[in-house]
Amino acid sequence: MHPYQVLDVFTEMPLHGNQLAVFVEGDDVPSRLMQQTARELNLSETVFVLAADAEADARIRIFTPVAELPFAGHPTLGSAFVVGERLDLSTVRLATGSGVVPVSLRRENGAIVYGEMEQPIPSVRPFEHSEELLAALGVAGSELPIEAYTNGPYFVHVTLASEAEVVALEPDLARVRRLGEIGICCSAGHGSYFKTRMFGPALGVDEDPATGSAAGPLAVHLARHGRIDWGQEIVISQGEEIGRPSVLNARALGSSERVERVLVGGSAVVVARGEYRLQ
Repeated sequence: MHPYQVLDVFTEMPLHGNQLAVFVEGDDVPSRLMQQTARELNLSETVFVLAADAEADARIRIFTPVAELPFAGHPTLGSAFVVGERLDLSTVRLATGSGVVPVSLRRENGAIVYGEMEQPIPSVRPFEHSEELLAALGVAGSELPIEAYTNGPYFVHVTLASEAEVVALEPDLARVRRLGEIGICCSAGHGSYFKTRMFGPALGVDEDPATGSAAGPLAVHLARHGRIDWGQEIVISQGEEIGRPSVLNARALGSSERVERVLVGGSAVVVARGEYRLQ
């Protein structure tokens, strides 16, 4: 039997946010079973925590129901809550497939209530299938250039004119799936508040409740194109349309010539603990 926890991430309330399963003794799980387990649980992601190495407090492997990811936001944040609690740490360094990600933790009355991760700096390039993407989304255009960001996962950012337009999206998921293993991040907002939805059917997630690995690139995207200031923190609302309201905070430091740091934070709550029979 293999011990695990289930967390709701990017929320302070159970049954909101993005669900995550964390197997706390992942070294005891054969690699061949990890993907099968993620498919069995059918959450956005499932994490296996592995023994520490010289650079990190723990290593993590992250799986969607259909694939392993080098890095993802809510699994990294949720895993930091678990590792930080077990090891009594205020900063957790997690080794991912995209490098070591430090997560600073804040406690209240002894309990971890908030974490902020320093994400890998994303690469950016134009997206070559913009017309097909807009047709699949059913929208006429994007207010900012449609660009692809990679920090492990691969996200394409589309900026719409209003929050109502984001809420009203009814994408053709079959057409989105044919664009490949990418996430489509659709956003609108002003000031420090932005509304976001993320569609990733080819990743095994038709719509994600909270996408931490897209939140950092969103802050970079908005700053690069002058919608926000470098260093400005934005509040991202996501997940209401699928009954999992989530709140993410993100900021990008540096300049258009050189992004220096990308920070994404939020809360998480443990909603279940147990053991799983895997073979």
